[in-house]
Amino acid sequence: MKLMTALVNVALNLSINMDNTQRQYEAERNKAVPKRANDRLELLLQKRKELQENQDEIENMMNAIFKGVFVHRYRDSIAEIRAICIEEIGVWMKLYSDAFLNDSYLKYVGWTMHDKQGEVRLKCLTALQGLYYNRELNARLELFTSRFKDRIVSMTLDKEYDVAVQAIKLLTLVLNSTDEVLTPEDCESVYHLVYSAHRPVAIAAGEFLFKKLFSQREPEEEGAPKRRGRQSPNANLIKTTVFFFLESELHEHAAYLVDSLWECGAELLKDWECMISLLLDEPLPGEEALTDRQETALIEIMLCTVRQAAECHPPVGRGTGKRVMTAKEKKTQLDDRTRMTELFAVALPPLLAKYAVDAEKVTNLLQLPQFFDLEIYTTGRLEKHLESLLRQIREIVEKHTDTEVLEACSKTYHALCNEEFTIFNRVDIARSQLLDELVDKFNRLLEDFLQEGEDADEDDAYQVLSTLKRITAFHNAHDLSGWDLFTSNFKLLNTGIENGDMPEQIVIHSLQCTHYVILWHLAKLSEGSSRKVRPPKAKFAVSILQCLKRIGKAFTILCDLLLIFSHQMVSGGREHLEPLVYSPEDSLQSELLSFILNHVFIDQDDDTNSTGTNDDEAVKIEALHKRRNLLAAYCKLIIYCVVEMKTGADIFKQYMRLFNEMLSELGHGFDRSSSAFCGIKELARRFSLTFGLDQVKTRDAIAMLHKDGIEFAFKDPSPQGEGGPPLNLAFLDILSEFSSKLMRQDKRTVHMYLERFMTFQMALQREDCWLPLISYRNSLQAGGDDDTMSVMSGYSSRGSSIRSKKTKPPAATAGTSAAKRKLPEGITHSGLNTVINNAPGQWAIYIVLTDILVVSLVKSANMWIKNMTNYSCAFSSQVTWMLAQRQQEEARQQQERAMNYAKLRTNLQHAIRRGTGLMEEDEEPIVEDVMMSSEGRMDDLNEGMDFDTMDIDLPPSKNRRERSELKPDYFDPASIMDESVSSISTLRFV
Repeated sequence: MKLMTALVNVALNLSINMDNTQRQYEAERNKAVPKRANDRLELLLQKRKELQENQDEIENMMNAIFKGVFVHRYRDSIAEIRAICIEEIGVWMKLYSDAFLNDSYLKYVGWTMHDKQGEVRLKCLTALQGLYYNRELNARLELFTSRFKDRIVSMTLDKEYDVAVQAIKLLTLVLNSTDEVLTPEDCESVYHLVYSAHRPVAIAAGEFLFKKLFSQREPEEEGAPKRRGRQSPNANLIKTTVFFFLESELHEHAAYLVDSLWECGAELLKDWECMISLLLDEPLPGEEALTDRQETALIEIMLCTVRQAAECHPPVGRGTGKRVMTAKEKKTQLDDRTRMTELFAVALPPLLAKYAVDAEKVTNLLQLPQFFDLEIYTTGRLEKHLESLLRQIREIVEKHTDTEVLEACSKTYHALCNEEFTIFNRVDIARSQLLDELVDKFNRLLEDFLQEGEDADEDDAYQVLSTLKRITAFHNAHDLSGWDLFTSNFKLLNTGIENGDMPEQIVIHSLQCTHYVILWHLAKLSEGSSRKVRPPKAKFAVSILQCLKRIGKAFTILCDLLLIFSHQMVSGGREHLEPLVYSPEDSLQSELLSFILNHVFIDQDDDTNSTGTNDDEAVKIEALHKRRNLLAAYCKLIIYCVVEMKTGADIFKQYMRLFNEMLSELGHGFDRSSSAFCGIKELARRFSLTFGLDQVKTRDAIAMLHKDGIEFAFKDPSPQGEGGPPLNLAFLDILSEFSSKLMRQDKRTVHMYLERFMTFQMALQREDCWLPLISYRNSLQAGGDDDTMSVMSGYSSRGSSIRSKKTKPPAATAGTSAAKRKLPEGITHSGLNTVINNAPGQWAIYIVLTDILVVSLVKSANMWIKNMTNYSCAFSSQVTWMLAQRQQEEARQQQERAMNYAKLRTNLQHAIRRGTGLMEEDEEPIVEDVMMSSEGRMDDLNEGMDFDTMDIDLPPSKNRRERSELKPDYFDPASIMDESVSSISTLRFV
């Protein structure tokens, strides 16, 4: 291909020279006759003729290479070769477009876009990008675009992210060439990728979106003043962004949309002055005002742009870690923070005043001060705007009871109360005044509420609840220890528990507020405060237990407290906190476990019906999240050893119950490739990773896991009757995920335990329903410390086995082999005839198996010689001679081993057959099986050899999948014959 590229460069130069020569000839011929130089015309004609001859010769060479090499190699079996072919043809079409840029060559690139290898598909797209980038070539690509456009659009969803990115970039180039090629449906398939979690894909889709929707701007008149605010050219583009965001119906992903458009449209997205004007100013005559929904979307997008400019990192799920910013990026970040602070410090109070009653808008607007440069309030003489902001926040706290709004107000106060800035005192005074009023109001309302008791009306309960919500929201971010909220909240809890008629929301917020009190006390102790403060957790824990049965929030709070006050709180040099360590009693652990079993592991329909809702998917998902949070809170107690480790068994029992239910629903023949089964197997894989790398530490647990798993798999008989697989046999497929955690010596023990449950018929099964047993046995044999190998796979641990002779002397091998055969007690090797007479059947089977090996080896050697002789015809004579010598030597050695073995076997066979009556027909099935193994090794040998790209047709191997699963990787008939000969020799001459 590189040679072809070099020829293309030569042909291109020849073409340029021919054009220059032709122009010179025309110029000379067009001169007047007296001025015309006939000699020069003849030279130019001769030169053009030589160039034309060279051009023809080069084109003939290129055609020969293209038809003889490229046409065959662009669909080569090796992906790298296919990629090189497509990459080079892209270079040819780009360099020498006059000759190569036509449908006769473009079709190869279009066909190869369907290649199964992502590397090749990527080369196709990059080659096309080089063509579409040159707008002069667009007219010659129209037919190709119309033919393969759908394929390019579908590649934007390619499983290889690099391919998807390049496909989107190619469509962007197509969009630049003409807008009529891509239909609205094609564009919409790219639009939604701006919300992709993969950032390069999202950025490429954002560039496509920006080119399609935002590239058209109103032209500005030269010399006219620059328009700002609502009249700026960006106003319509910002509206278009809002419309697109609303039409996408992904209202929680504005941050992802902003991040996708940030690199190509940062100037547009940072036009905060225009956004503020669209929200505050009245619409121009003839201009349509934004709707309430559009204003909400614009505020959310504005907040995301402010966050992106201030933090300079992508949203959650797209970043690959913190990136070190350059000096230019840091300067841009500081400039943006300064400009946004100057704009929003003035505009934020009017915005809050306008949307004070709208909870969603106010929540987003209150997050803006978290990204301010607070020093601007002092240096920019903006103190009056700060006062206005604090006043608006106070009014919002008094108007709203929504938790999100109150928490946003609390965070805003926390951001403004920074002791590093001079505005701290002013903000701290405003915060203290607000909290004083809230606490005084709460104490006053609480006293009246408790006095009324059962006669309290709903208005009084609402007043107490709303005030308690505000205090709880502020206590989350601010230390309110000076207001002694524990006493009043604990009094409220006790009253509610005694009467039993307290509204649930009041109890929840009272528990939460008291929880914050304890945490702030503990924070002071951890910091080494001089005050000897002891968090009053004992009384509070009793109150939580009383609320546990009817409020799920109490369970979460209790789990958090048990984890915080566990034995780990004294680590890191905090021994002075040891008196606060609390270990839950057995009764408390039982109550926690009962709560989990009764509220988490329940049917989805039961949980939905208990909440009194219909089959709403959103409600079901929310209920599922709550159950997951409860389970996560309890599992943290198990992980950090706060509760007994054995309680985790009850959790795993639930998963086992779900597995049994799945088996009962799916029946015996369920699909092992289904998503449900794959999910359980993936769960097992992840669970196996939790055992760590210390196999000695987890040895007993892993062994017990395999023991119980094997018993469970064979516990229930087959519903199909005798001969069918056990009902739970598929569990062995899941159990194989834990085989790698077994020690080498334990794999052999577990394998022997497995064979207790197996029968002789099970070992011979090859159907798909027996694959879990096959794969599990292979996982136990892989890497095991077993130095023997059974010739007949799966017969029995008590069956015949052949001992390896490579590392031990003959005497030791003979002794070990005898032990493996479990000779009757009291019989020694010198009494071999006695053994043969007592157990002729067992030794007869051994002889039959060795007979099979001899026949198999002879057949496989002949087949190997025959195949290799055929293959060698494709090579040179020298290679053929070398292969022939090697084949003859190998065949001679194998036949010599077989003859030596036959001589040794004949004497022993005569002695054994006197007591046996085996038929030679018993050899046939096993001979065929061993032959398949030899053929398989032949295929593997051929696959491993380097035949370049020559197509070699081999006979298909029978039952390749079963053989690969049943036969160990080291199954070599030749080596087994060596071992067999040495073993028989030892037994024969002991």
